[in-house]
Amino acid sequence: MHTYDDNKIRPLVQALLCLETEDECRAFLEDLMTIRELRDMAQRLEVARCLYSGQKFAEISTKTGASSATITRVNQCCNYGAGGYRIVLSRTGD
Repeated sequence: MHTYDDNKIRPLVQALLCLETEDECRAFLEDLMTIRELRDMAQRLEVARCLYSGQKFAEISTKTGASSATITRVNQCCNYGAGGYRIVLSRTGD
């Protein structure tokens, strides 16, 4: 079961799935979000990568610049979330 309202999120998911290249994805994300939002998302993915590799919170904070609140939230998602980070990281070879 998904936490978010599928009727509102589904069009976004479908839009992401229709993109065919990295350039298309970059263009869409650039139009969709602010640079700050993009950087925040990239940071969360890096935090997840670090957590899955067994790094400690202090190491992750130093490496990524993420706050303890961000690291804790990503850790919660990695442990109890929908499994999205695990899927992406396994498919990207991380």
